[in-house]
Amino acid sequence: MSDHDRCSGKSVFWAFILGGIVGAGATLLMAPQSGKEAREKIKDIADDIREKTTDYVDQAKDAIISSVDQGKDFIDENKSILGTAIDAGKKAYEKEKNKLS
Repeated sequence: MSDHDRCSGKSVFWAFILGGIVGAGATLLMAPQSGKEAREKIKDIADDIREKTTDYVDQAKDAIISSVDQGKDFIDENKSILGTAIDAGKKAYEKEKNKLS
């Protein structure tokens, strides 16, 4: 699958928001109601979008923080393993170097 076939979470999110706004606007334009009722509906829809956006951002932030923490833990765990492997390699090198001398 090429990179062009995949959608990022960000683009899906903005497509969802844009679709919601377009759909809400079309609904408001088609529905028979007074100006006051239309403004109230627009305000309610905007509040709903704001709330959903805030929830989405909070979830994304939590996921990013969790991923960063997991990455740090992974690095910390593997840093000691890599250090041990490097030390073993140095010792083996020195041993072989001494044998050849």
